[in-house]
Amino acid sequence: MDIEIKEKTENPLLNRTEIHFDCIYQGESTPKVIDVKNKLVALLDADKNLLVVDKVLPKFGEGKAEGYAKVYDSEENLKEIEAKHVLAKNQEPQKDEESEEE
Repeated sequence: MDIEIKEKTENPLLNRTEIHFDCIYQGESTPKVIDVKNKLVALLDADKNLLVVDKVLPKFGEGKAEGYAKVYDSEENLKEIEAKHVLAKNQEPQKDEESEEE
């Protein structure tokens, strides 16, 4: 899976950077939101807790998807602005072993 950033826009009103990108995954299944998020974190050198992938929209028959992500300047702004369902789909899946240790 490769990610190409198409556009980065600063949004000072909402204290975030908005990112439009293309996700190319020829011959693979459509990537999960969490996989796209991890790739964007590495690509943008951003904090994993401040980046939210809003949508990944596959193009039929192309092995490509258009995506939209946001990088906030603080967790408070992220939790205040983002919808709960968007935050939920950006959470790492919890493993049984981790929850038992905590």
